[in-house]
Amino acid sequence: MRRRVIALLLGVLGLVALTLGAGAAPAQAASGASVAGVLVNDGAPVPNVAITVSATGFTQTVKSGPDGVWKVELPKSGSYKVSLDETTLPPGVVLSDPSKNNLSVLAFGGLPATVQFRFGSGTVATESFLDKFLQLFANGILFGLVIALAGVGLSLIYGTTGLTNFAHGELITLGALTTYFFDVVLEWNFFASVVLSLLCCAVLGYVQDKILWKPLRRRGTGLIAMLVVSIGLGVFLRYVFLFIFGGGTRQFRSFNGQEGIAIGPVDVTAKNLIGAAVAVLLLCITAWWLMKTRLGKASRAVSDNPALASSSGIDVERVINVVWILGATLAAFSGILLAMSQGANWAMGFSILLLVFAGATLGGFGTAFGALVGSLVVGIIIELSTLFIPPELKNVGALVVLIVILLIRPQGILGRRERVG
Repeated sequence: MRRRVIALLLGVLGLVALTLGAGAAPAQAASGASVAGVLVNDGAPVPNVAITVSATGFTQTVKSGPDGVWKVELPKSGSYKVSLDETTLPPGVVLSDPSKNNLSVLAFGGLPATVQFRFGSGTVATESFLDKFLQLFANGILFGLVIALAGVGLSLIYGTTGLTNFAHGELITLGALTTYFFDVVLEWNFFASVVLSLLCCAVLGYVQDKILWKPLRRRGTGLIAMLVVSIGLGVFLRYVFLFIFGGGTRQFRSFNGQEGIAIGPVDVTAKNLIGAAVAVLLLCITAWWLMKTRLGKASRAVSDNPALASSSGIDVERVINVVWILGATLAAFSGILLAMSQGANWAMGFSILLLVFAGATLGGFGTAFGALVGSLVVGIIIELSTLFIPPELKNVGALVVLIVILLIRPQGILGRRERVG
C-alpha cells in the first residue's frame, strides 16, 4: 500500500513537472522580485494606463489590463521608482494628489511589492487616525487568520511528536501552487481546485510522516537531529517548487482587481470576507474535533504524555498520522488565502514561516488554542505598527513584542509552566 501511495505521488509531481517545466524560465535567471498594483477609480478598473518601473540599469513600462491590474517582474531585489503617465489616464480620471505620481518601493524576492495610486477629484485624500487604525486592525485580523491556520497545524504536530518542523512553510506554498496548477494550468473550477489542493496536501502530510518521520521516531532519532532534517527537507522542497513553477509570482484566474466593500471606515474585498469566514469555520471545526471527538481527546492526551497515553490503550501512531493530515490541510488553506491576495510564489511559505513560529510561540508552543490567540495578536501588531514605522519594518514590531512577552511569560499566553530537571 505504501509503495502505491508513493508511486501515485511521484506520478503527480512528474505530471506537474512535464506540464510546467518546459515553459518555466530558468530558475537561476529569476529573482522572484516583482512590483504590482491595481488601478481603481470609484470602484471601476482603470485600463490601458502606462506604468513605468525604473532603477539603475533597468526601465520597464507596462499598461494596466482590463481589470486594472499591472505587474512588472524585476531583475533583482532593491529600491525602484514607480511612476504613472497621467497622459494615458481616461477622460475625467485624475490623481487625487498629483505629487504622488512618482513613488518609491522596496522589492524583495518572494511576495510582490504593492504600489497604489489614488484617484479622485484632484484634491488630496485625507484619512483620520481612527479610520486608519480601524482599517489596519481589520487587515491585522485577516492576516492573523492566515498565520493562525498554519500555526495551529504547526502546534499540533509539535505537541504530539515534539518536532519543530521547519518544512511547514513548504506545506503553505504547496497549497497555493497546487491550486494554481488546477485552476490556471488545467483551467478547472476554482473551488474544485481548492478541494483537490487540500486533498493533495493532506496526502503529502500522511506520506511524509509514514516514510520519513515515523522511521526516525522508531530509531530513536533525537529532536535536534530531526529539526535539522526538517530544515533540509524544507530547502529541498522549496527548490523543487522553483524548478517546476519558476521564480515569478502567479495569480489565480479569479479574484483579481475586486471592488472593495465599505463597512463603515473599513474597506474589504469579497474574497477576503469569504476566505476569513472559511478560515474561522475550519478553526472552529478543529477546536470541536479537539474538544469533543474521541480522536481529538486522544491527541490531547498524546500531547500531554505520550507514554501514559500509549499505556492507556491509545494508538499513538494513528493519532500522529491524523495530526499530520490535519496540520498539512490547515497549512495548505493558509497558503491559498495568502495567494488570493498576494499571488502564489515558490518562497511564499518560507517568507511567513518566522511569523507562524512567532504566533505559535507567543500563544504557547504545542497548544492549538494558544497558536490561534498568538497568531491573531501577531497579525494585528504587524498591521498596526505601520501607523508609526515604515511598512518595510512592520514584521520587526511583532518580533519585538514576542521577545517582551516571553521575557515576562516564557510559556506563552496560554502555555503551561513546566518543571525542568
